[in-house]
Amino acid sequence: MLSIWNTIIHDPLLNGLIFLYNTVAFHNLGIAIILLTTLIRFILYPIFRKSARHQRVMQELQPKLKKIQDDHKSDRVKQGEAMMALYKEHNINPMSGFLLLLVQLPILIALYSIFRNLDPQSFTGLYSFVHAPETLNYVFGGLINLSERSIVGGNLIVLILAAVAQFYQAKLTIPPKKEGDVPTQAEKLGQKMVLIGPVITVVVLWQMPTAVSLYWLTTSIFSIIQQVIVNKEHDERTKLGNIYQKGS
Repeated sequence: MLSIWNTIIHDPLLNGLIFLYNTVAFHNLGIAIILLTTLIRFILYPIFRKSARHQRVMQELQPKLKKIQDDHKSDRVKQGEAMMALYKEHNINPMSGFLLLLVQLPILIALYSIFRNLDPQSFTGLYSFVHAPETLNYVFGGLINLSERSIVGGNLIVLILAAVAQFYQAKLTIPPKKEGDVPTQAEKLGQKMVLIGPVITVVVLWQMPTAVSLYWLTTSIFSIIQQVIVNKEHDERTKLGNIYQKGS
């Protein structure tokens, strides 16, 4: 099992990081992490786009889902059938919101393992065309030591920025409310998660190497950019649909 993990996830990430460090990152670990994260996010964009779109639609369907629950509160079978029919009508999978998380979690675990043991003398699993550097430059931005904990000194800057980026990205996932709409329980939970998410980010990252926080900050910034794109596409699609409905 460990061999499969190393072959599929750990070793490709390690080789990608070291290859970038040796070639286009100017032998700067921080730049290599940002470039590797950028590459990962471009690869994962189709999954993110689908997941973000489904999440947005799910939130907009909350009033209809609540009505179904109220109409069939005494019959769980009919309630489930009506919900599935609604999901099918809008071509969404209610579990798709967890897809990106499930994909990112192994990557985060592997990167944590890599960053925790960033010693060129102990690198294993490097491909024949990727050479271990004699030393690694852990200093990023002049005051951030990527090998130290995120709570130490100037490293705290990265941790705070990661939490702020997480907050803003979570806000973008919540569709604007129409005047007079009463939020459902699910919508209230989503609004709470906007605040809880950054707290979880701090709790999880503060004892980890700052390299992990830099990865999380970079991936959150990409999430913000990609969420803006997805929201714009969704709004344009919704607007176009409304125009067709009015014209029909």
